[in-house]
Amino acid sequence: MEQAPDRLAAFRAQIGAVPIQAQRLGENLTMLSGPGGNVVVLRDSGGLIVVDTFVAPAWPKLEDALKSFGSRVKVVINTHWHFDHTDNNAPLHAGGATVVAHENTKRRMSEPQHIAILDLDFPPSPAAALPQRVFGDRFGLEANGMRLELTHVAPAHTDTDVIVRFEQANVLHAGDVFFNGRYPLIDGYTGGRVDGMIAACDRLLRLADADTKIVPGHGPLGTRAELVKYRDMLVTAADRVRKLKASGKSLEESIAAKPFTDLDADWASGRYKGDDFVKIVYLTL
Repeated sequence: MEQAPDRLAAFRAQIGAVPIQAQRLGENLTMLSGPGGNVVVLRDSGGLIVVDTFVAPAWPKLEDALKSFGSRVKVVINTHWHFDHTDNNAPLHAGGATVVAHENTKRRMSEPQHIAILDLDFPPSPAAALPQRVFGDRFGLEANGMRLELTHVAPAHTDTDVIVRFEQANVLHAGDVFFNGRYPLIDGYTGGRVDGMIAACDRLLRLADADTKIVPGHGPLGTRAELVKYRDMLVTAADRVRKLKASGKSLEESIAAKPFTDLDADWASGRYKGDDFVKIVYLTL
């Protein structure tokens, strides 16, 4: 246990070292990617609305990137509780922003947490990092003629997941419900379920058309067709592991069966490889 803070600090530093890249999503709407989950920034005359906040070591780079928009941050939205999406809540709140998240995000951040697949332990977040405004099912706000709709989905990546719809821009921020082009983490320790991931993808697909820009939690900007492909992979993976589990196979035996060999070429380029994803699915069915 004494190693945990050092391992966590090293993991944060590794992610935080990645440079920030900016991509225009539409008028006054920009995606920042690199050190953690993808961040979306909406410029408004009254201030910026920022979705997710990268890892703590990326703060100087994030602060510089946000200053370049020429306005202070007035609202921060967290798509879920994980550190790579919430780590910079505190400095943004100190600068005057209100942090908005699902009520479960505040609860999870207020307590010690463990992410098993990464073998990382997290102490409770400091009070200054906790969301100031929480909601249950839905939350809406307007900025710059744009309506934002925040919707909580049933336990999927975690039990804290929110999808954000920028209605007039035809942009969706999927959070970690969608890892574009790679196997996702599903955090069973905080309620994540593979079937919930599939259901959340179905909800996103109902909101998307062929022109919708879909911001994944991780990976490049996505299209509806890419989300369909990802959803179909999740269905295939869940079906295969469900059959192994139902036949009495242990976790180790299920991994040894190599059920994702044909999927790896398309999906194993990220942090999680085929064997990892068998474990992730097995433990979240």
